[in-house]
Amino acid sequence: MALAGFLLLVALQVIHWSARYYALSAFLLLLAGTGAAALLGKVGEKRPYKPARVVWRAVGMAALFFVVLLPAILFPQYRSLPTTGGHPVATATDTYVDKDRTEPGTAKNRSLNVEFWYPGDDDRAAPQTCPLILFSHGATGIKTSNESLYRELASHGYVVCSIDHTGQCLYTTDKNGHTTWIDREFLRELSAEDAEADKQQSYAYYQKWMDVRVGDINFVMDRILDEAAKDGAGTVYRLVDRNRIGVMGHSLGGSAALGIGRARADVGAVIALESPFLCDIEGVEGSAFAWNGAAYPVPVLNVYSDSAWSHLDEWPQYAENAALLSSSQPTAFNVHIGGAGHFSLTDLALASPFFTNVLNGQRTTADAHDCLGTINKLCLAFFDRYLKGQGEFMPDGTH
Repeated sequence: MALAGFLLLVALQVIHWSARYYALSAFLLLLAGTGAAALLGKVGEKRPYKPARVVWRAVGMAALFFVVLLPAILFPQYRSLPTTGGHPVATATDTYVDKDRTEPGTAKNRSLNVEFWYPGDDDRAAPQTCPLILFSHGATGIKTSNESLYRELASHGYVVCSIDHTGQCLYTTDKNGHTTWIDREFLRELSAEDAEADKQQSYAYYQKWMDVRVGDINFVMDRILDEAAKDGAGTVYRLVDRNRIGVMGHSLGGSAALGIGRARADVGAVIALESPFLCDIEGVEGSAFAWNGAAYPVPVLNVYSDSAWSHLDEWPQYAENAALLSSSQPTAFNVHIGGAGHFSLTDLALASPFFTNVLNGQRTTADAHDCLGTINKLCLAFFDRYLKGQGEFMPDGTH
């Protein structure tokens, strides 16, 4: 009966079938099989009634049900954010090999898996060209970390490319099905880094991490622009406007995006989701980081949660972020989303509220849909203003 009820809920789409229910369905199938066997077996052999046996059986069954339901508890069903643009969204994946760089610590050429989200109209309805947006995920993240944002931008006429930074992402799978997991040395460095206790060591880590990230973004951007310039370019590349480029990222990825915005003249706008200006640190002088003092050259939007907002003037790696709060630069914007944590700025807030709260280190009060919806509106309005020249940008909560 339990198995039949489960299958009915799946058929009615009350339960959306996915990997989170594999263990539960296998367990219910096993119970149904043993139950059917008992019904068809010999009747009349009754074991003496013992309350302890009944109690332990109930406890055991409850524990088993909890175990098989754990994937659904940790990663519950959720409602995706709807897109608001007029274009259907299509996706494509590819694997790029950089013949000029090697994987850290090996002689193997660096391989990067990328995914695109873009307007999927038929040829008559498709936009002629679209601004290109590159996204860099946070440390231990994956390229789909902010998919709701990519889909929203694509529905409004943008080509979004998100990069799996091999070794710095949780895992990545290439077009041949080979999966590479996060580098353990990178995890050790993340755990050991402490800018307040050892700035020289932190500076060395920042240089190492940013060298990989910035190199990845530069390579992928150049590859896309080269493909877009070819006659007979594929669907995704044919849509790319090579003169309108934005870069964005979360956490460590946002730091790399900020570095790209300062280094490349062809980048027109940058968004950083709670990210320090790590590429602007030029060394350590005495007990403080030495910073690049030049004004940031392109429009920039910094989005913060409660995790970092009240610490910007305390954490040494965020000193430039804190200084930007009082800057008179007209194209530098800072927005604080109250009630959210660091990982609330990603789609993990939808996929696993439990892990989001654990990784944030605090209970978040902001609704995941409201928080991500706000980010989508901010990013769309910002890119519309500075890549498409449409409208003005002065969001509520700007500092």
